[in-house]
Amino acid sequence: MTALCYLSIVNSIVRSFIIAAACHSVCFAQDGFIALGKVTDAHTQKGIKADIRYKSIPTGSISGRFNDSTFSFEIFGTARYQITAEAQGYITRTVIVDPKEINSDKQVLKNIELIPSSETIVLEHLLFEQGSPLIDRESYPGLDQVAQMMQANKKMEIQLEGHTDNLGNHAANLELSQKRVDAVKKYLVNKGISRDRIKTKAFGGTRPLTHEASDEARYRNRRVELRILKY
Repeated sequence: MTALCYLSIVNSIVRSFIIAAACHSVCFAQDGFIALGKVTDAHTQKGIKADIRYKSIPTGSISGRFNDSTFSFEIFGTARYQITAEAQGYITRTVIVDPKEINSDKQVLKNIELIPSSETIVLEHLLFEQGSPLIDRESYPGLDQVAQMMQANKKMEIQLEGHTDNLGNHAANLELSQKRVDAVKKYLVNKGISRDRIKTKAFGGTRPLTHEASDEARYRNRRVELRILKY
């Protein structure tokens, strides 16, 4: 084989690799996944027009912005994205989009519920073992959202208010409600929130939501509420 013929074969192979790489790049772009969702009031579920900003993490090399109640943008590869929604009268919230959450439609659904800044919030998904201050593991995702909310709002200060049902010994109920809010505070501090930003108060069974005698009513009375002191 002559040197010229050999060189021609090598050039042909190189061109094939270049064409294949270009095709892979185009195909990858065409196969991009979609992150989409809506911003709603946490209580009414109605859409809220918000300032929505997203960026890839940790570099922030890909970013974008919407001024709407919905959002949709393309994501590629394994990059994670941070989405922050901000609206007047509501607490700013940041969520993370992870490609691992992609569904069969090649989408990541990430709705963002905003909490009004003037309200006391019942931590609905906070569960404790019966008569105990130990937090059930199923409560962790909800508490992680509280931590994220406080991380996104650096000046926010809150008060955790503990309540039990109105059965049993008053002093014991007061002690249990204090231990429970202390446990929630400890969890948030372990997530990087300064303890100076979290106050606690125990009410025992003195402030029931309802005076009904049913099991459901007593369950509703056993709760921890989050009051925003500074925002």
